[in-house]
Amino acid sequence: MSVVKSPLSDVDLKTVGDALRGALVDLVDLSLVAKQVHWNVVGPRFRSVHLQLDEVVDTARMHSDTVAERASAVGVTPDARAATVAAQSAIHSVPEGWIKDTDAVQILVDALGVVIARMRERIAATGDPDPVSQDILIGLTADLEKHAWMFQAESA
Repeated sequence: MSVVKSPLSDVDLKTVGDALRGALVDLVDLSLVAKQVHWNVVGPRFRSVHLQLDEVVDTARMHSDTVAERASAVGVTPDARAATVAAQSAIHSVPEGWIKDTDAVQILVDALGVVIARMRERIAATGDPDPVSQDILIGLTADLEKHAWMFQAESA
């Protein structure tokens, strides 16, 4: 059943829908990973890393809503159920327990790297079928790359 009539052809809708749904999964998992690390980080740089993690959470949550609403606008139902996120995310799981501040930084460097690489693939895939969705993906990737830069600088 499709309630929303898509402005895209069926072929383009499949490409764009896959990109938006994948982006949503990655953003939701990134926010969960960053929050888990935020709650468990310890060490001499606790406060700065703790606050920096919340910035990633805020960015991921803001963009996840934009991505989900764009999916709905083009006739694709967003899916960020826990089972979907667990099955489709490429971010490595976070270790249980306290996480040393240096390890926390590396976890985020790795997670952001995975998400950014997948977002760049989605940017390439959506250019022709839907430049509007591509623009959203470009903007959110720029924000994620800024966080990646800052976490990489933390680990230098």
